[in-house]
Amino acid sequence: MKQFFFMNVMGKRKERFLCLCLSALLCGNAPMFGKGLRHVSPEDTRQTETFDSRVRSYVSPVRILWKSSSDADIIENESVLLQKGIGQSVLGSNNVCRMKNSAGEKAAILFDFGKELQGGVQIITGQYPVNKPIRVRIRFGESVGEAMSEIDGKNGAGNEHAMRDFETLLPWLGVTELGNSGFRFLRIDLLDENIELQLKEVHAISVFRNIPYAGSFRSNDERLNKIWETGAYTVHLNMQEYLWDGIKRDRLVWVGDLHPEVMTVNTVFGYNDVVPKSLDLIRDETQLPGWMNGMSSYSIWWLLIHRDWYYYQGDRRYLEEQRDYICRLLQFLMSKVDEEGREHLDGTRFLDWPSSENPQAINVGLHALMAMAMQAGEELCTILGEESLAKECKKTGALLSKHGKDVVKTFRKTMGDPAAPGNKQAAALLTLSGLMSPEKANKDVLLRDGAAGFSTFYGYYMLKAMAEGGYYEDAMNVIRSYWGGMIDLGATTFWEDFNTAWLENAGRIDELLPQGKIDVHREYGDYCYKGYRHSLCHGWASGPTSWLSEYVLGVKVVEPGCKKIRISPHLGDLEWVEGSFPTPYGTIKMRHEKGKDGKIYSKIDAPDEIEIVK
Repeated sequence: MKQFFFMNVMGKRKERFLCLCLSALLCGNAPMFGKGLRHVSPEDTRQTETFDSRVRSYVSPVRILWKSSSDADIIENESVLLQKGIGQSVLGSNNVCRMKNSAGEKAAILFDFGKELQGGVQIITGQYPVNKPIRVRIRFGESVGEAMSEIDGKNGAGNEHAMRDFETLLPWLGVTELGNSGFRFLRIDLLDENIELQLKEVHAISVFRNIPYAGSFRSNDERLNKIWETGAYTVHLNMQEYLWDGIKRDRLVWVGDLHPEVMTVNTVFGYNDVVPKSLDLIRDETQLPGWMNGMSSYSIWWLLIHRDWYYYQGDRRYLEEQRDYICRLLQFLMSKVDEEGREHLDGTRFLDWPSSENPQAINVGLHALMAMAMQAGEELCTILGEESLAKECKKTGALLSKHGKDVVKTFRKTMGDPAAPGNKQAAALLTLSGLMSPEKANKDVLLRDGAAGFSTFYGYYMLKAMAEGGYYEDAMNVIRSYWGGMIDLGATTFWEDFNTAWLENAGRIDELLPQGKIDVHREYGDYCYKGYRHSLCHGWASGPTSWLSEYVLGVKVVEPGCKKIRISPHLGDLEWVEGSFPTPYGTIKMRHEKGKDGKIYSKIDAPDEIEIVK
């Protein structure tokens, strides 16, 4: 290439030509030299290239929690790894951590990066004595216990969905990037015998969407503030190329689980293409007749998400793209309702895992979900101009409502039975569908025993049902004890499942387990999430974030596209609350204060295009 430049460019024109060529190379539009010269345009590679919407940052560890030996002959100068690095190997052996294996003793280090992350690790090696690759074992963990565990088939630790425990080779004087999981902790073990490894730098690679938090929530209660932020961060980590369920395990689009996540996206980030991209993926993967993810309830949740997404974002063009599938799905759902108004949904009949062993709760919940589907179907069909189908939805909804009286009567016989799990899930859906009065559902079921019987997924709907009954302060107390309980154990993201009973004699997930304490990550969990398989960053657990913004900050979308918003704050025991809420027209900012007279005084700043009502 140099010969070509100098043979064909003379005098002052050479410098300009070189600059143009360099610019073309940097921009990806460089000419091809040699036979068949031509300009390469982006269209030439469009069919073979994809582009990542995410960014990467390099995070230094904040603590070294453990090392296998205090002997400097085994591990020396490890504190250097806590310093901010430059991401580059250099000649020489100064300012490095030395790990040595000798006389049967092996070196290992455990790092803490301060918070849950999605991504991998960058390891930069030094000029160690043996010029050859060195074998190490890498273990990622969402808890200290998981990072220190073995894959033994008993404790739940594994490599499902993401490789979090594996052996690899590190180069001499090199930079290696590897791994792709959800983690906060990292353990590195030196495996080869009689060898020295020099670590110059170790960084977590955080992979995420670089998007602003347009929504916010602040009050005089720091615990609630922290819970709101933790829910927002949990969903943010799961907003990868698609909207995942979890960043370690269940890196999949489970569309039913998406509903609480989408509501958090609406509340915190506003419009983001990860939502339509994920909804379209599951639509295209599910040919009718067939249920999304194999579950009839999840097809219903897809419909409900579209209704809520349209209300918050007002994207008529996108809704029009769903017309055919929405219409056919509604017709399919209506075919599962008999003339008496009984639902006969097939496929896997499922609400959430804690209710999965209670057929009565599932039957009740699915009936309520079908009623909600017909309500949403009538709304969407009216918007789309499908008047005939809207009338069919209304008629089917009336049948479901009529039979719903018998459903509620049967359900109420089990409401006082403490041995019947899952009642709070069913009671919440009955309330939100309008089949059961909020007062009855709350007094007989939802308010019973505080956070007992809550689940991370359906807890969102339980909170909403409590708000429908006017029990805002009770709901806030549940949030403090249930979701706050995870934070008390060291969580920086919310978990796949939780039970407040786990708090008794529990060790924190961000510390080495003290003698006599219980490792909650290893010992608890059920169904598909036993032990270390349990995901500690699960988007479906983010419900308090959108709930606090909707009911405490008081923001309720009334008309599609946020054209009309009702702001009706409920402070409960709070003195003040302030925050922001994203809309297609810009951000609404507000502050509410409780006066000495007990009344709430508000200051609201909203875009001119939005009508604010109280």
